[in-house]
Amino acid sequence: MERILVTGMGIITSMGAGKAQTMLSLRKEVAAIGKNTLLKTVHNDLPVGEVPFDDDSLKSMLDCELPKAITRTTLLGRVAVKEAIEQSGLDNIRPKRIAFISGTTVGGMEKSEQYYRDFLENDRHSEYIALHDCGACTDMIAAQYPLGFDMVTTISTACSSAANAIILGANLIKAGVVDAALVGGSECLTKFHLNGFNSLMILDKCKCRPFDRDRQGLNLGEGAGYIVIESESSLRARGVKPICELSGYGNACDAYHQTASSPDGQGAYLAMMEALKSASLKPSDIDYINAHGTGTPNNDMSEGHAVMRVFGNNIPPISSTKSFTGHTTSASGGVESVISILAIVNSFIPANLGFSNRIEDLDFSPVMHSEEGVSLRHVLTNSFGFGGNDSSCIFSKI
Repeated sequence: MERILVTGMGIITSMGAGKAQTMLSLRKEVAAIGKNTLLKTVHNDLPVGEVPFDDDSLKSMLDCELPKAITRTTLLGRVAVKEAIEQSGLDNIRPKRIAFISGTTVGGMEKSEQYYRDFLENDRHSEYIALHDCGACTDMIAAQYPLGFDMVTTISTACSSAANAIILGANLIKAGVVDAALVGGSECLTKFHLNGFNSLMILDKCKCRPFDRDRQGLNLGEGAGYIVIESESSLRARGVKPICELSGYGNACDAYHQTASSPDGQGAYLAMMEALKSASLKPSDIDYINAHGTGTPNNDMSEGHAVMRVFGNNIPPISSTKSFTGHTTSASGGVESVISILAIVNSFIPANLGFSNRIEDLDFSPVMHSEEGVSLRHVLTNSFGFGGNDSSCIFSKI
């Protein structure tokens, strides 16, 4: 079976737009989390990882004609997709068959929130009604690629959405359905999920502290991250160079609770073990774990126990980059896959910001300061969603 290779990637988060800015921010070790300025909400006391560009600024980054009615989730996705397309050379030579698979949950909801009363009382913004659902955002992001896709679909499995988009794309390539896939996710901040997470009482009123003994919860973020994956034969036919390999992946659902992770991290454990098996790797082969690491009491304990079950006494360096970006929810698997690949390419391990005190029941502490000049062969990244839908991906150096 042919290997799955990564040939392009794009990213936008609260750290800024693009891979270069992302690496610069990671090296500075400064959390891009602060006061909300764009979303109109009464909860301005809750820090967020807000992308530092309004919609007009995002539009200016795109060198194409845009529809008059467009959502923020779509704009974020288009910025990241544009970068991924350019790096992969998809804009010059199209694969024979290519899919676009995007993960999101809120879709165009932020515009529905903004114009809801108009929907009820007049027709001034009725064009946004059709842009509310997740699939509409996916279709509008796909339009960024002028050469077109043979298949376009949406994954919505909460915080594992983008990771599952990657997994579906890889499975389609392995099954011979497509030769390449542009995969990842996009999510903007909305009142819906800010209020929803707040009602669950899992938002921290300070900057989040993943894996810290005194962690209080997560900070919501927004952004988009996409990668281009393709078969070796497609890569050779197009004459492009690979960045790294998607060597393994796994998905499991422990169905323990609607929102909470199981105490023993069974779903996370199964996902990581499946990823290792599909990559034909041993736990000792993993050089760095980009953790799901939300900063909630439940997740960090559950994921920590799962990591201990998988790696025993030889836990590799581990950190949560949500301490930089906030939790980008459905986009997190795409965002953190790009960060994981950047770690491999730049021989770099990002810090886990905000950590001070180890959780007593866990046998490890996360990486407190970024590490340069580290040889990374295999990086594992975790994305765990509500309902226990847990996914892990392994990226490997070529």
